[in-house]
Amino acid sequence: MSLDLYSYIRRIDDFPKAGIQFRDITPLLADTGAFREAIQRLCEPFRKTKVDALVAAEARGFIFAAPMAIELNAGFVPIRKPGKLPFDTHAFHYELEYGSDTLEIHTDGVQAGQRVLVVDDLLATGGTVGACCALVEQMGVEVVSCVFAIELLGLQGARRLAPRPVFSLLQYE
Repeated sequence: MSLDLYSYIRRIDDFPKAGIQFRDITPLLADTGAFREAIQRLCEPFRKTKVDALVAAEARGFIFAAPMAIELNAGFVPIRKPGKLPFDTHAFHYELEYGSDTLEIHTDGVQAGQRVLVVDDLLATGGTVGACCALVEQMGVEVVSCVFAIELLGLQGARRLAPRPVFSLLQYE
């Protein structure tokens, strides 16, 4: 019998500001069985697909991407804020609703022709993951899919990521 993973996601109203319903993943992470099952379910659609690496932006994306990489026998490549990676980097600058940001990846993190999954904990508007996709695509990498533990359907982030496929484990309106 599979676990009801929705029961491990805590809703916190008015966080970080009034009117926001925050989806807290920490109860899922704290339960070994629920976390293991979440990782296995996130990997399931890709078990028969060639995937060379999983890339994720800091920090919550790392939580899901690293164990998924082990499960899928692929590498894990971090994408971080400027100045956080110790080797030569490629950067991607992008606009957000409230300003702009930059993400970086090691120049040897992924290679042209590789197939990757871009992973994050939550899909809201798709801005950060869209930037991750653009960054690796500039390096000649194919994004097989964008993968999320949670998707907030009402914010239509999947539309922003199109035509890239999107897979999410749990969805909320």
